[in-house]
Amino acid sequence: MRKTSIFGATGSVGQSTIDLIRRAPEAYDVVALTGAGNIAQLARDAIELRADVAVTAREDQLPALRAALVGHPVEAAAGDAALKEAAQRPADWVMSAIVGAAGLVPGLEALKQGATLALANKESLVCAGQLLLKTARDHNARLLPVDSEHSAVFQALVGEDMAAVERVIITASGGAFRDWPLERLKSATVDEASTHPNWAMGQRITIDSASMFNKALEVIETREYFGVDPAQIEVLVHPESIVHAMVGFRDGAVMAHLGAPDMRHAIGYALHWPERQDLPVERLDFAKLAQLSFRSPDLQRYPALQLAYDVMDRGGLSGAVFNAAKERALDHFIAGRIGFLDMADRVARVMQRFDRDDMGLDDLMTLDAVRRMDHLARVDIDSLL
Repeated sequence: MRKTSIFGATGSVGQSTIDLIRRAPEAYDVVALTGAGNIAQLARDAIELRADVAVTAREDQLPALRAALVGHPVEAAAGDAALKEAAQRPADWVMSAIVGAAGLVPGLEALKQGATLALANKESLVCAGQLLLKTARDHNARLLPVDSEHSAVFQALVGEDMAAVERVIITASGGAFRDWPLERLKSATVDEASTHPNWAMGQRITIDSASMFNKALEVIETREYFGVDPAQIEVLVHPESIVHAMVGFRDGAVMAHLGAPDMRHAIGYALHWPERQDLPVERLDFAKLAQLSFRSPDLQRYPALQLAYDVMDRGGLSGAVFNAAKERALDHFIAGRIGFLDMADRVARVMQRFDRDDMGLDDLMTLDAVRRMDHLARVDIDSLL
């Protein structure tokens, strides 16, 4: 049996992972499940999968979690220290699906145990890509991509020489506002931004899809994970969400990865790698596909994309600043304190200020340095209200 932990078990990626594990429970020994406020779901899954420990990130929810686990041999814990301890428990395969910078420490701790880390937490690579990859190398651990785009690139590169890669193309649905007039975006509401045309995801990532901040993170993640030059990374708006990524080679050939918009594709590939197993996902019927369309993204509509290239150009700890500012700007939009278009504007202003005022972007990348940049960027963006 494979010892398995799922960080971010109550989110959409975590639930899809549990769906796959539930189909072959005899193959997995679940060590830890973690969540935040959805205590009922966390407890149900921990009981069903017979997890050793269930952890909520929210310390105020510990009594509720303990109450939900009464009569069952599942340990209950809460808070950052408990998340770190859970990640230190030996496991063969760990899903990193906590949203945001909060997923960095558990991911690092899992790698230190030599685990295979299935990375859905793109913020980890954006904030601290060099640190994460070095930790994996130092502890003979493996990092597998779970974002659909990066899983697609990973699969397209099997058996290929990276020296022959000419370009990497990742696709974006365009989100809820891909066909809206630009002028209308100024008044876009949280509810309107929280509806995705193709994918079933949580609110935060759905809004990030509408603003393309999600894709901006994925552009940086592509550079960190695959080591390609930023000039080799392209983004295309692909409304059908069937082609998840393409890799172009120096001989002109392009390898494309296609599949229905279902995260169980990428999760299942990482879960069973290096083998392929049957997955309960829709099979494409090419005769019924009316069209596959592509277009270049409008940077006026999606200014976050340009910010991603600015981050890669600046280097250092700028990814940590960018992600923290992005997360906090999203908080303010959801709370109604700023408008939809204000998010990119606020993030750009914070990045410019950190670069102009010599705020430590070129400091050595350590966990403490990343945390410091994260904290300062959040304080800085709050000051712009």
